[in-house]
Amino acid sequence: MIYLDNSATTRPHREVLETYINVSERFFGNASSLHRLGIESEKVLNRSRAILAELLEVESSTVLFTSGGTESNNVAIKGSLLHSHQKGNHLITTKAEHASVYQVFKELESEGYHVSFLPVDQDGLVSVEQLEQAITKETTLVSISHVNNETGTIQPIYEIGQLLHRYPKIRFHVDHVQGAGKVPLSIKQSHIDLLTMSAHKFHGLKGTALLYVRPGLHLTPLFHGGEQEFGFRGGTENVAGAAAMAKAYKIHLEKAPSAMPGMKKRREQLIHHINRSEGITLNSHPTNGALHIINLSVPGYKPEVIVQKLAEKEMYVSTQSACSSKLNEPSRVLLAMGKEEELAASAIRISLSFESSDEEVYSFLCALDQLLPSIRKVVKK
Repeated sequence: MIYLDNSATTRPHREVLETYINVSERFFGNASSLHRLGIESEKVLNRSRAILAELLEVESSTVLFTSGGTESNNVAIKGSLLHSHQKGNHLITTKAEHASVYQVFKELESEGYHVSFLPVDQDGLVSVEQLEQAITKETTLVSISHVNNETGTIQPIYEIGQLLHRYPKIRFHVDHVQGAGKVPLSIKQSHIDLLTMSAHKFHGLKGTALLYVRPGLHLTPLFHGGEQEFGFRGGTENVAGAAAMAKAYKIHLEKAPSAMPGMKKRREQLIHHINRSEGITLNSHPTNGALHIINLSVPGYKPEVIVQKLAEKEMYVSTQSACSSKLNEPSRVLLAMGKEEELAASAIRISLSFESSDEEVYSFLCALDQLLPSIRKVVKK
């Protein structure tokens, strides 16, 4: 099997699974219970929170556990607005955000909020100058992803943070799901108020994520019925999931220094092959982008056919993000970058992990070269 769909989800590390099973068996008590079993579970939860906080270089009290990146994004955006609804109704994001951010803002727009969806350039980058021009006295929230989930474009989060630091009324939310552990980002130096991460993007388990909330910043909970997670999120805590997430992120950061050069080499191998292949267009920036995400288009082909044919060979890639892949529509992100509809409708995403090898990439490229001529007569427009 050759798995190149790591931006959709990664394969959990064996050590992570063992951590989850061990904690589930030994510390099964409800972390909110007052008896010994509950207190022991609470200690594991707090230790997991402390480990992640240390790795992120933030305070433990700022790390909230959630069920996934989508929930974290929703809590950050909606919870922030519910708390500050009287301070202004202008919000800023981009046209190239993940669905769990973009769709939230579209919904808020329908509810009467004024939302500025900033354009991106041909490389998918937002302009800091345009962002500054969009700010008004009514602006209360800016939400911009660190690494684009389809193209790997890295947004200038540090520069945006420096700008927004001059506007203390504005909260700055960053979706860091695709960048975590692969593209360095300092929460404090970038003056980030809210940040989202998801465990299954770095070999943790699905169903566990975190939301960083800057000290002193208040959110209105979306879930009610308990005072868990410092009162921000009611519900019985997923202690084993939190422990597994801490384990996964620690392993990921330990592997990164030695693994990143190999990932860079494999990205260059993919891009070199794409650029010399007739009929294939590279959509990701060749040199300025996250090392693990490469987006290409094959005009004249249906991407879902290519994905399925490759899957028959036990080679796995995707079309758009996993959250949008079943919509069978042109990529909204690529359209926002000014790509023609034919390119946006024929896009494929290849996403690497630290476990990807040179041999896997070579075998995949050979299979792709052999596959395209065999299906051209069937799907060419």
